[in-house]
This record gives sequence, structure tokens and C-alpha cells, in this order.
Amino acid sequence: MVRYGLIGRKLGHSFSKDHFTKVFAKAGLKDHRYDLFELGGIGELPALLQKYPDLHGLNVTIPYKEAVIPLLDGLDPLAAAVGAVNTIKIANGRCTGYNTDVAGFKALAEPIIGSLSDAGSSIKARALVLGSGGASRAVAYVLRELGVRFRIVSRSRERGDLTWDMIDPTIIRLCRLIVNTTPVGMHPQVDEAPPLPYAALSSKHTLVDLVYNPPETKFLMHGLEHGARTIGGMGMLLKQAEEAWHIWREDK
Repeated sequence: MVRYGLIGRKLGHSFSKDHFTKVFAKAGLKDHRYDLFELGGIGELPALLQKYPDLHGLNVTIPYKEAVIPLLDGLDPLAAAVGAVNTIKIANGRCTGYNTDVAGFKALAEPIIGSLSDAGSSIKARALVLGSGGASRAVAYVLRELGVRFRIVSRSRERGDLTWDMIDPTIIRLCRLIVNTTPVGMHPQVDEAPPLPYAALSSKHTLVDLVYNPPETKFLMHGLEHGARTIGGMGMLLKQAEEAWHIWREDK
């Protein structure tokens, strides 16, 4: 058996098993399977690897994208630069960490960045990144690459530029791109949304939610109510999964 899987704390929201099961079926890989592994703490990873010696790769989700790094044997240069891992390749007894969230968010962000600034204006678009975890690190990396100024919102000033209570209508009006990297609003807590002054949104805003289940979160609904463009997380999920599969298949 050639086994892959996803590690995280709670995985009831995940579409990854269905996605990769279809990938394997389409490729005729009957000896491949993908499982969900809920870990109470990242310290459980070594025992998981010992229990399933047929594991060839893992995806990593909340809250372990940063915490997993010390347990790995090596890091791809991009993952090291980002400071977060969402894909692990297991080969020859070694676990190497990669980051495919960068490719996923870049594919989503590149087509929209140019439209965020007013035509003829010398003022470049600004972004607000909600959350300071592993996914936030990938988003920040891409925004820097694209030359977009941004601020990170976190519960603590040690992790971000702003705390939630500091977000006022002026900040919202200045930041035309708002990216939610937190799990707020994810299934099953679908009635929740990040605490923002949504009335300050306009048709000049673009809201991106990395949550993909549900496809239209409360956060995105608030954006639609005020005329903003909204983008859900499914496109990013599929792109990062495609990149992960490519990494796992290299040298095979």
C-alpha cells in the first residue's frame, strides 16, 4: 500500500481525502490511499510515522504548519523562507517539508492585484491579512513578492502588526484586499465571521477567504452585501493539492 494523508487537530471540514481518492482513481493507482489523521498534538507525529511505515507523504493543516518544522529531517528552501510547512515528502526514511500554499495563493492573487488600485493613481493597493498562523505566512510571502503593502491582524502584537480591536473603518477603507487566513467561519461554525467593521467595505474591495468549506462563508457574505468582489478558498485548495501531488511523485 502507498499511503498519503492529512494531519491536523480537527479534520471534519476537510475535502482532501475525497480529492486525492479521485486523483488516484483517475490515474489507475489502486494501491494508493489517503487518510485523515487527527493529532491531539504535533508530538504525536513520530508515533504516527512508526504506525504507518507505508506513508509516502502528508499534508499539514491547522494548527501544525509551523509546529511541525522541528520534527522534520529537512526543509525545501521555499518552506524555510516562508517559515511554514503544509506538505511533507517521506522518502528513504527522511521527512522533508515543503510549502505549496505559496503556489496556491499566488495563482489566486496574481490576476486580481492590478485591479485593486485606482487607474492612474500612484497609490498602490494595500492588503489586510487576518490571522498570523502558517497560512498567513504563505500569504505574506506572496504579497511581498507582488509588491503589495500589507498589515497582519492577530490576537497579539507579538504575532501581528495590529490586534483585532485596532481595526477601524479607516483601515478597512485603505486596505482594498482583505484575506482571511483564520479558521473562523469554517464548517461546522458557519455562522461566525472575523470581527470587522464590514460597513466600511465597498465595491472597490476584494475579500479572499482561504476557508473552502463552506464555499461561501459569512465573511464573504458580508463582502457581497457591500458590493465587494469575493473569492473562496477552493481554487487555492486545488492548486496547492496539485503542487503537493507533483512533489510526492518526483523521482518516482
